[in-house]
Amino acid sequence: MTRGMERRLWAWLPVAALALLTLAACGGGGSAAGSSPAVGAAPPAAATPPPAVPTPTPPVTPQPPVEPTPPVAASPAPAGYALVWADEFDTDGLPDNTRWTYDTERNRLGWYNNERQYYAASRGANTQVTGGRLRITARLESLSVAPDWGGQRYTSARLITRGKAQWTYGFFEVRARLPCGRGTWPAIWMLGTAGSWPDDGEIDIMEHVGSNPTRIFGTVHTLAGSGGAGTGAATQVRDACNAFHDYQLHWTADEIAIGVDGAVYFRYPNPRTGRAAWPFDDPHYLLLNIAIGGNLGGAVDDGIFPVTMEIEHVRVWQSAN
Repeated sequence: MTRGMERRLWAWLPVAALALLTLAACGGGGSAAGSSPAVGAAPPAAATPPPAVPTPTPPVTPQPPVEPTPPVAASPAPAGYALVWADEFDTDGLPDNTRWTYDTERNRLGWYNNERQYYAASRGANTQVTGGRLRITARLESLSVAPDWGGQRYTSARLITRGKAQWTYGFFEVRARLPCGRGTWPAIWMLGTAGSWPDDGEIDIMEHVGSNPTRIFGTVHTLAGSGGAGTGAATQVRDACNAFHDYQLHWTADEIAIGVDGAVYFRYPNPRTGRAAWPFDDPHYLLLNIAIGGNLGGAVDDGIFPVTMEIEHVRVWQSAN
């Protein structure tokens, strides 16, 4: 290298160094870590946070559907009355012998009112509880093998609570579907426990004859008026043989009221004239039966048999006071 060239090199070095310092100050070509960005340059991108770790969801245990609570049926009895006796007929077989017995005492001699049936006891063909219902069935048959048979051509049944349950006053309800056919005579009724008729009274909650299928009637029999002279009334139930209805009695010290499905159609007030017209301050028991023929049932059509009265429940309420 010549001395002239050396002098020119040394002259150039300060200028090159200055240029390098200027570039460093302006951040040209990039900035060192921690240096500020140039004015007008886009800010550095924010650091991306690490992805969140999801919290595991516990497994859901399937729950059975909640059945709606059925509404509680209002009692048909007056306020202040409590249920004291009932048969819901929820056990299949013969009727409950702690609640019911059979009346057969007139089979050999023949039944009152020229009725033509034989009342069988503890015989499934005539009384059977099935599917929540009591079925009392009348049949065209001569049960001549029975020791107390009295020559009858028809069998049926007459259930009673005598010796099992008895009541003085109360609200009574029997839900039933009636048989139909010429010659049938079903009844839901009560008799005085002392056993003298009509002195001890009779209350017919429901009577019906198949020859007039839409008519039901309620009657009171006393020493002052019984049989054809009993006091009563009738009403129309157009589907009595096809549908269930509630046959009801409200009996107090002041009045006997008989109705169907909550509608009273007969009232017998206490006349306050003595026991001959009001033997209803003493206990009575319940009876359920189908009679055949007789003074009220009339001529019988043998083509209708078998015929059945079905009963869903028998309930008795009494005043708690």
